[in-house]
Amino acid sequence: QVQLVESGGGLVQPGGSLRLSCAASGSILMFSAMGWYRQAPEKERELVATIPSGGFTIYSESAKGRFTISRDIAKNTVYLQMNSLKPEDTAVYYCNAARGPSEEWGQGTLVTVSS
Repeated sequence: QVQLVESGGGLVQPGGSLRLSCAASGSILMFSAMGWYRQAPEKERELVATIPSGGFTIYSESAKGRFTISRDIAKNTVYLQMNSLKPEDTAVYYCNAARGPSEEWGQGTLVTVSS
């Protein structure tokens, strides 16, 4: 079972930037897709961005133009660069790795956007 470890969350002011990292304990190429989800208080978990094995990227409407998902295959790591952060981006961000019918989740990293 591959483990996913997120890092990079924290407190940032509106308009600021953060880069989240998701380090996998094995090769990320074994997954059909890796992505970032988030869950705000009292809301359902939602997709932020995903990068399938082919390397193209998919973003939610709220993430388009502000967030960038990328991967470093050699480091088995997926990143989420978040710019122009807004208070409504406050949430716990989770890394996800999908392989067929199964998927793995990280423990989450908290992002708080507040002045």
